[in-house]
Amino acid sequence: MALAALLCTGLASAQPASPATVSTPAASGFRSAFEGYQPYTEEKTQAWKEANDTAGRIGGWRAYAKEAQQPASPDTATRPAPNAGQLKP
Repeated sequence: MALAALLCTGLASAQPASPATVSTPAASGFRSAFEGYQPYTEEKTQAWKEANDTAGRIGGWRAYAKEAQQPASPDTATRPAPNAGQLKP
């Protein structure tokens, strides 16, 4: 008898929703997280010696520090900072 009650309960909850209660993605304002997805593309790498020489030619770490202090371009202004969600001690 308990088994029959469990089966009836399971069948009642497995009924599909009525068409009146189902909302379409367009009606609910749904926007996929994958809408602007761009697949990974491997960047061209260079030998470490060439990379070190290039960094030396442009001014070493000081050039990179100066670049980091420049105002953000409109392209990067919408992206969050790498540690934006972290609390500072």
